[in-house]
Amino acid sequence: MSAETRPATAGGPNGHVRRVRLPADRRTPAAARAVVRSVLDEAHLDDLLNEALLLTTELTTNAVEHAGTELDIEVVADDVGLTVTVSDFASGPVEELIVGVRNEASEIAEVAERGRGLLLVDHFASRWGTTYLPTGKGVWFRLDRSGATDAGPDETEATGGLGAPAATASGSGGDPAPGASSAPSAAAVSELMQISPDAYADDPLPDFAASLLGRVAEMVGAAGGLVRLDRGDGSGPQVLARYGRQPRPGNELLHVPLTVHRPYAGELELDAAPSAYARPLAVLAAERLSLHLENDRLRRADVRRQAWLTFLAEASELLAQSLDVELTMALIPQLVVPRLGQWCAVHTTDEWGRLRLAAATHADEAVLPQLHKVLAETGPDSIQARLREASRSAAQVPLGGPMEGFAVPLIARGQRLGTLAVGRHQRHRHDPDEVAVLEDVARRAALAIENARIHAERRRVAQALQQSLLPPVLPVVEGIGFAAEYVPTGGDADVGGDFYDVVPLPGGRWLVVIGDVSGKGVQAAAVTGLVRDVIRVLVGDGKPLPEVLTRLNETLVERGGGRYCTLALAAVGPGDGDRLDVSLHLAGHDRPVLLRGTGGGGFVGTGGTALGLLDTISTPTADVPLGPGDALVFYTDGVTERRRGRELFGTDRLREAAAPLAGYSADVVAARLRSTALGFSVEAPRDDIAILVLRNDAA
Repeated sequence: MSAETRPATAGGPNGHVRRVRLPADRRTPAAARAVVRSVLDEAHLDDLLNEALLLTTELTTNAVEHAGTELDIEVVADDVGLTVTVSDFASGPVEELIVGVRNEASEIAEVAERGRGLLLVDHFASRWGTTYLPTGKGVWFRLDRSGATDAGPDETEATGGLGAPAATASGSGGDPAPGASSAPSAAAVSELMQISPDAYADDPLPDFAASLLGRVAEMVGAAGGLVRLDRGDGSGPQVLARYGRQPRPGNELLHVPLTVHRPYAGELELDAAPSAYARPLAVLAAERLSLHLENDRLRRADVRRQAWLTFLAEASELLAQSLDVELTMALIPQLVVPRLGQWCAVHTTDEWGRLRLAAATHADEAVLPQLHKVLAETGPDSIQARLREASRSAAQVPLGGPMEGFAVPLIARGQRLGTLAVGRHQRHRHDPDEVAVLEDVARRAALAIENARIHAERRRVAQALQQSLLPPVLPVVEGIGFAAEYVPTGGDADVGGDFYDVVPLPGGRWLVVIGDVSGKGVQAAAVTGLVRDVIRVLVGDGKPLPEVLTRLNETLVERGGGRYCTLALAAVGPGDGDRLDVSLHLAGHDRPVLLRGTGGGGFVGTGGTALGLLDTISTPTADVPLGPGDALVFYTDGVTERRRGRELFGTDRLREAAAPLAGYSADVVAARLRSTALGFSVEAPRDDIAILVLRNDAA
């Protein structure tokens, strides 16, 4: 082959020439086709349009992809044909290319080894070859009209002396190589390239694969074919499309792998006779199919990731709703199985660093006893040993044996809380997306467990502090009945400001105290404890109740902090006969309800000044005699201000609820009023509820 193998062309009166320089850009093939189309239109060579555009696309695409330089496109047309030359400016050695006739099987095989582009050029062009220049190389092809005679000695010499021009797709010349199938036309190849999925179908890939497989099978004369696809979802390879009959035993099949990314894998299989065109056309069809399969993989991956994000958001919401430790740990396996595994187990670490099974579940309940047995086994190769390793590390640890899977540590705020173990789905392992989701679930689960533990600890502290502000039991006094009910606010992790107490006084008398400190929490509890202790100390020193209230007010004013307190104090002792004498003092507190043993009732007492607001206070004294069966009902504003929408329970409803309880024991009165107040609304109490009943139990 000579250094200049380009054919002689005419640019005279009957010739048409175009020369353009185009960038190394993915849009260059389209621009080159436009140039060729315009020349063919001017030269009235429309019968060469399909072949010319196809070969121009192949040469310019190869040059853009492999040379990466600007391209010179030269198009020369005459009365009988067209010559297109694509030149690049790439430096370096250039491999020899085959030029000339196509009907030698060895030459066809060598071209096929170089890729489908040169094979198509070799198939459709009348002649083709390369020109070597100091600045790079050019690849040219010549298309002659059907029936055109040889161009003469100049062009024969240009073929390198390899023989007469090859037959074109239009039928001008010799036969294909022995054993080869009929050569496909440019129109058939173009039609193959234009097959696309239905954009409006729910799942267009099966129909698209069937159309593509059927077209390529018809082009190469295949008796049958299959497209297999494994999406990596555990179902294994599935037949995506089928053509023709099953291959007969002993037939050598053509296998072309699909170029898709994991977890997708697949192949195109044809039962076709060996030919120079079968594999390249099968590769071409496989590439077309692979492109759309890759789009399907990306689309499904995006949908899957969106589903995982939704799953994680829902899991976080469910985990955040529970502040109970045991309930939170029981919820975690239910979230994981069966979506992320066949089984799941949550182990927590105790104060000595030992793992304890907190919750476990299996998709098949019949296997759950076996799962518990395997999780309880000990030994160097047991799951327990692997779980201990995972609890000490910050990475996932694989689990072997009958319950294959992996374990990830549960870590929250730097604290190692235990492990989350998950078993694989049947027939496939967890893919990277599932592993990432499980690690995210483990982080969220650990944080939920830690939050529940912190809340449980706060609740225990609050309950202990609240109990320390209330008397453990009320005294049992002959002839006097005491009863109390206390309901903390809905947030049981906070300490309320309501309290009550019964303190002994000299001379067989008793002091009944009920109060409400503004606010909630530790600061309110501190003021509550202060008020309770000051009252006990001053009363124990024999101070009269007005002085007790004055000294307590001074203490709260000096302390500051904006906290104030309302109090109701009642000193009760024996009176004449079976009567009880009660000296009632109200410091900003609601008036108690007096229930007569004979029926009826109403509010008694005179309101005074709350403590801690002003330097001086007014607390009038009211004397209330209690006959046999009479009772005084003290309460805090958690009762009267209980809400049902915008409606308050109120003092009038309290009096109406208490009136039918006249004559009942103190325990019954307190319990019934508590039930009535709670039943007024379905909502949890927004404020503490305290009820204290004093009753004359004389017979």
